[in-house]
Amino acid sequence: VQLQASGGGSVQTGGSLRLSCAASGSIFKIFAMRWYRQIPGKDRELVATVTSDGTTYYVGFAKGRFTISRDNDKKQVFLQMSSLTPEDTAVYYCNVDGLEYGAPRDTYWGQGTLVTVSS
Repeated sequence: VQLQASGGGSVQTGGSLRLSCAASGSIFKIFAMRWYRQIPGKDRELVATVTSDGTTYYVGFAKGRFTISRDNDKKQVFLQMSSLTPEDTAVYYCNVDGLEYGAPRDTYWGQGTLVTVSS
């Protein structure tokens, strides 16, 4: 199973970015999909979750600024980020819970995509 994240880049304060993550390989059922981020020098932290039925959850800093969504047919998860500040500078990782043929339910991670917000 591979998770390919994309969409990171450099923006100025107040700007927007849309991150995408696509799952491929032998994963045939996906449950929750999430975005995490890791700010330099800090632990990885949860940003947002979208469940298999589309219910969304956000941590405090993401509420009102970030929107998580998914495309079940394409096995993709998105994170629309707006009103970005330098404090949002981090590597963003996608994460999914899923089932792979011949394997128990597991959690998979993407490789990360860097978001840099300048003042």
